[in-house]
Amino acid sequence: MATSGRADDTRPAARAGEAEGGAGDTAPGPLDSVLRPVRAGNGFEEALEQVLQLLRLGLVPPGERLPSERELSQHLRISRVTLREVLKVLQDQNMVESRRGRYGGTFVLPRIAAPDGNGDLRRRIAAVDVEDTLRFREVLEAGAAGLCAEGLTADGEDRLRGALDATQGARLEDYRRQDTLLHLTFAELSGSRTLAARYAAVRATLNELLDGIPLLVRNLEHSQRQHAAVVDAVLDRDPDAAREMMREHCGGTAALLRGFLA
Repeated sequence: MATSGRADDTRPAARAGEAEGGAGDTAPGPLDSVLRPVRAGNGFEEALEQVLQLLRLGLVPPGERLPSERELSQHLRISRVTLREVLKVLQDQNMVESRRGRYGGTFVLPRIAAPDGNGDLRRRIAAVDVEDTLRFREVLEAGAAGLCAEGLTADGEDRLRGALDATQGARLEDYRRQDTLLHLTFAELSGSRTLAARYAAVRATLNELLDGIPLLVRNLEHSQRQHAAVVDAVLDRDPDAAREMMREHCGGTAALLRGFLA
């Protein structure tokens, strides 16, 4: 099962606007309403979602420096290693840049207008009720995982293991297709043709949304651990664990989509 990205040296979170080593009685600032401790299961994804929200709200304007790594990690209750991975994603997306030296840090870059080629995708995304899609997906996926754990046949076990192996060996450019096939396998092995058909439809919508965000290696590695944990729970005939692990997995995807597509 995936491990938490919590820091092992965290202290009570510094208040927004408090400088490192500053007084602890500073009044709460705008960061307190945006940045909050992430949950154990999806630390990287939820931290990325929150920092993206911080940028989109304009709480740190272009050209200004983000709060220090120490302050951000304390607000989010994550390790600095995880935080640096989050910041690396934002650098790769040309949303922030890192500067060295006495007055260095992580600075917000001006937002660049999306290329015209993204117009059609954005229009399709705008036509989707993202929150409804994510909720329905979670209900179907968690239900399918629980049903699989309750009544999987020997042939079903082999199919599930094979689908999991295919995702683990997939090239980056083929990963999303193999990921889709694994989740469709859960739906098909649930024993409900109606559930499988509904899931195929919602997955098509989900993939349109996923096409609007980058593939992140850290997220894919995390997803793989969660996939393996769901399969293990199913093979152990533990429907409660299978449903809970699948809900956690869906939550990570939802956090990324909310962060990038907001």
